Amino acid sequence: MLNIFVIGLDEPNHDVLRCVPSAERYRFHPLLSIAELQHGEIPIADLLAEAERRLTDFDGSIDAIVGFWDFPVSTMVPILARRFGTRGADLTSVLKCEHKYWSRLEQQKVIDEHPRFALVSPADDRPPAELRYPMWLKPVKSFSSELAFKVEDDAEFRTAVDQIAKGIGRVGGPFEHVLAQVTLPPEIAAVGGQAILAEEALRGVQVAVEGYGWDGKVEVYGTLDSVDYPDSSCFLRHQYPSQLPDSVQRRLADVSTRVIEHIGLTGATFSIEYFYDPETDEIGLLEINSRHSQSHAELFAHVDGVPNHHCMLALALGEDPALPHRLGEHGIAARWYHRRFADGVLRRCPTRDELDRIEREIPGVVVYPTAMEGGRLSEQIGQDSYSFTLAEVFVGARDEAELIDKYERCVAALTFEFEDEAVETARIQGTDGVCTTDVVHVTEQVRAAGRAEEKDER
Repeated sequence: MLNIFVIGLDEPNHDVLRCVPSAERYRFHPLLSIAELQHGEIPIADLLAEAERRLTDFDGSIDAIVGFWDFPVSTMVPILARRFGTRGADLTSVLKCEHKYWSRLEQQKVIDEHPRFALVSPADDRPPAELRYPMWLKPVKSFSSELAFKVEDDAEFRTAVDQIAKGIGRVGGPFEHVLAQVTLPPEIAAVGGQAILAEEALRGVQVAVEGYGWDGKVEVYGTLDSVDYPDSSCFLRHQYPSQLPDSVQRRLADVSTRVIEHIGLTGATFSIEYFYDPETDEIGLLEINSRHSQSHAELFAHVDGVPNHHCMLALALGEDPALPHRLGEHGIAARWYHRRFADGVLRRCPTRDELDRIEREIPGVVVYPTAMEGGRLSEQIGQDSYSFTLAEVFVGARDEAELIDKYERCVAALTFEFEDEAVETARIQGTDGVCTTDVVHVTEQVRAAGRAEEKDER
């Protein structure tokens, strides 16, 4: 048996890991919990020391160290792999992806498909003259869109800068501890890990490209649509495979390959987020995630027959990471985010019996409630700046129409009850702040792109 240590292993991902090919060869060991890793302050030095202690005390072989989550897990994996002699990405290449400003500097050396960007100071009242509204302000290191704000004018700019400056240290401070472990170029050493980045907003439909670097090559194994709630920047669902035209997907793969080859990320999976504008046919790279995308594992299992966790494990063991193609039970799959766009205290979640009934009555549906009963939504860790996730819903279906139908039926059967219903109106909400008519057909969004492709082929 091969001993694989998984930083932040939780039960849903443990279940998925048991479904990878040759799972009977592996023994999975949890290494630190999600609560230890991401809730409250992030004592990165203590976390690394505790992980090292547990690994050192283990009476057996340490064959691989992997992890699913964003910071600090994404940087702990290469650090621990180096210290214990297991396979993993080089820490510097990971940081070139993780540090948003450093990543932009590297991207502009090999591609043009990125927004204009610049650093801003906490003392600035307006953005640099070369940037235009609308734009996004964000820390150079954050996760789950935490402290990311879209701003339309100088007043919103100033408010966002103030909010970011107040909260940037929670992740930025520990991130600087990791940055200190590599030799930084002077421009990044001067910036550090607690700076604020401004980027002009990209337009279009969102899409993610997944792949890996292995044996000197970059391989793209899947393209997914990232669909927002209407008139919002909050994710409604991620669905696989993408409904974009093949010609667009080939361009996305080409840009991804050039960037990952330049950065030198190898021995690891990646997920790159993009915008594609069907009206202009332009591609814009949003960000590079050097971590493994655990949130998409079940989508690949539905469609390709094997979860993408296989790629992560194979790379860590020095084995062929290739995925099968379209051998799964469903033609399309999605991870939906059932959100509320107003704060409140959650007094009742769906019961386990209610969830079991929904999953029996709607084949291909699995529901994971994420909000804590009895807690105030705004006090939960890892929420974005505009909404609160109540549940994640995985759906497998024949096509996009059935995918949407199954989700709508599921949400209609879910019961969440709140106090503090009389709250301020959010950007998008139903009668209680929960968006109930928010499904979007990607095929409609990219129809113009499809027509352009057909015209080119004629």
